[in-house]
Amino acid sequence: MGTLNTIIQKLHHGLIVSCQALPGEPLYGAEMMARMAAAAEEGGAVGIRANGAADVRAIKSAVSLPVIGIVKRDYPDSAVYITPTLREIEELLEAGADMIALDATGQKRPENCTLEQMVAFLNRNGTASMADISILEEAIHAEALGVSCVSTTLSGYTPYSLQQEGPNFELLQKAVERLSIPVIAEGRMIEPDQVRKAMDLGAYAAVVGSAITRPQLITGRFAAAIRRVEMNNGNDRPD
Repeated sequence: MGTLNTIIQKLHHGLIVSCQALPGEPLYGAEMMARMAAAAEEGGAVGIRANGAADVRAIKSAVSLPVIGIVKRDYPDSAVYITPTLREIEELLEAGADMIALDATGQKRPENCTLEQMVAFLNRNGTASMADISILEEAIHAEALGVSCVSTTLSGYTPYSLQQEGPNFELLQKAVERLSIPVIAEGRMIEPDQVRKAMDLGAYAAVVGSAITRPQLITGRFAAAIRRVEMNNGNDRPD
């Protein structure tokens, strides 16, 4: 695990690949995610975002890149599910995560845990932190708490944030203009041109996940395109 500044610098102007698979998905499992991460490193990724202590451990043994760890866990008393409490942070630290990403939205956290407590814990530990935000005000608050960087991960995933199919470039641009810490572009980026636009707007780095590491979704987009062609051709035929 490198120093905090070194880890951040390694991500600069690079592609972070989110290697995640949930239970029930074809590629679920730490060994599969480690192989996916190795392929991402071979392709030029500068960092990996991984879900769960087991995946973090496996990926750390497979690549030389910084690993940004999260734990997705549901709690009955909260909508927050990305690294919701100190419990998840401790699991990721034990697994060797180089940076820890956590939900930094305004939603109530489970078990009376607060964002302030979690960021303070990470700072005392000297661990780099990524605040996943959904609106500008959350980014400003996270910076004030002392996070290492913010990411636009949760735009569209809170009831009060902009709901749209593509990336929220407006949020990215405003955060870049307002904050003095790195702003990472993440969320709904499926085309290289979208990543290029994010960098043009001043993103420190960009995270891409499903468009690279979830073959069932990639296949689905191609299959849907073919179905649309077939439907259009059918509509052009005479009755």
